[in-house]
Amino acid sequence: MTGKKTEKKSENVEREYVIPLRSKYQHVARYKKTPKAIKSVKEFIARHMKVYDKDLNKIKLDKNVNEYLWARGIKNPPHKIKVKVKKDSKGIVKVELVELPDKLKFKKLREEKVSKEALTKVESKKSLKERMQEQVKGAVHGKKEEKVDENSDGVDDKVEEKEKKEAVKEAGEKMEKDMKKKEKHLAKQGKQDVEKKKEHSKGKYMR
Repeated sequence: MTGKKTEKKSENVEREYVIPLRSKYQHVARYKKTPKAIKSVKEFIARHMKVYDKDLNKIKLDKNVNEYLWARGIKNPPHKIKVKVKKDSKGIVKVELVELPDKLKFKKLREEKVSKEALTKVESKKSLKERMQEQVKGAVHGKKEEKVDENSDGVDDKVEEKEKKEAVKEAGEKMEKDMKKKEKHLAKQGKQDVEKKKEHSKGKYMR
């Protein structure tokens, strides 16, 4: 007999129920009606699905069930609810809605759409990162290949490139110095011209 009982407990069970709620929350304060409806759903399922210790924490309500019960606020829950119940081998009971109402259907579709868009964005970012990594790897590989002495003159081509870069830098620095000197010279000439004009204008007024 004990063996049979353990077999029944280990089996997965699926059932559908229409749970009446109005009589349960009818004589409760208005601001407690929806919480009482949720509790009565759990109690009904614990009784009918044979949760022997009557532990309500083992009964897991789906998100849609919760939203359906809270849809009209805390003071006006639905009079009944049709649910699908699944019991695991561990004794955990999952409660889902049999038919989603239109509002919840549209909400679910919107959430799915948003999640898909987010996934596509993440994938596109990943692809961009992969491309950048490939480019970096290609550049590093190209630099490694540049070390080979193609001219066979006993000097690496990379050393020659460094010397060229240094020469270009020196030439750039010289150009900058020359430009600064020219700017200073032009600034001095401008000041001198301004002073000459002032002196000339003073001489006119003195006459």
